[in-house]
Amino acid sequence: MFAYIVRRILYAIPILIGINLLTFSLFFVVNSPDDIARSQLGDKYVTPAAIQNWKEQHGYDKPSFYNADAGGVSSVTETIFFTKSVRLFTFDFGRSESGRDITGDVSQRMWPSLALALPSFVLGIWVNICVALLVVMFHATKLDRWAVALFVVLMSISYLFYIIGGQYLVAKTWRLVPISGFNADAQAWKFLILPVIIGVVAGIGSGARWYRTLFLEEANQDYVRTARAKGLSEVAILFKHILPNALIPILTGVVVVIPSLFMGSLLMESFFAIPGLGSYMLDAIRAQDFAIVRAMVFIGSILYIVGLILTDISYTLADPRVRLD
Repeated sequence: MFAYIVRRILYAIPILIGINLLTFSLFFVVNSPDDIARSQLGDKYVTPAAIQNWKEQHGYDKPSFYNADAGGVSSVTETIFFTKSVRLFTFDFGRSESGRDITGDVSQRMWPSLALALPSFVLGIWVNICVALLVVMFHATKLDRWAVALFVVLMSISYLFYIIGGQYLVAKTWRLVPISGFNADAQAWKFLILPVIIGVVAGIGSGARWYRTLFLEEANQDYVRTARAKGLSEVAILFKHILPNALIPILTGVVVVIPSLFMGSLLMESFFAIPGLGSYMLDAIRAQDFAIVRAMVFIGSILYIVGLILTDISYTLADPRVRLD
């Protein structure tokens, strides 16, 4: 197990380098340092001297990948790529184009994102599995058919509809919770309960439908027929046989959600004015602050790779036949 984890970490290094290089290249193909300076200075008729001064202050006056004027190692280190992107591997995210400390912002904003995403993640999985198991228990009945139709309808509704509808009905009309905002104290739940409920309800359609498919596939296996022939109840078959054997595909689907636990939800945090990483990245995109976007892409890549490793490890717990060598 330890050797496997070490190998996966070593494999992740060239992947992260490739992602970092690709992200850097895309940013500077679309926007040159001069374009970044103009967008940050905010003046259409800014002078060339002001552009050059801004580039020198923010380290964009160097060559992109290779500095021919510098000798030895400096020809590589005295470049924009090394000073802006390579240092991300030391978790030194530097400063944004507006001068803010990105590391401090990330460490501060990750907690509101976790407070929103973690309960939505846990409750969402629990509700989807329970609903899917209930539908499977009544498979090939009217309840099953109506449930599948409802899942399709819920999947077809835009995520924005759930957000705006929830804010209008629960917050504005019924006045049960604040319509937006956030307060990191004992009353924080008042600001989080509505977005958490919306996140769970919005995911029932696709989540429960997918879990239903997994459970039905297991329900047609020979071991389930054998369990029924032995006289086991449907509840025992569902929870003792079908659910444990469907854990591996469930765990595989869970891994794609892990980065969002830290990175936050762009739409949810923006509409509810929650100062998390999702709104932080969206504000950076609007302001064309590429330093923040590069840092967030790098963090997201690391979280996704960590999620893959954790998923592989969890396979050994869900299925004893799986061995990591």
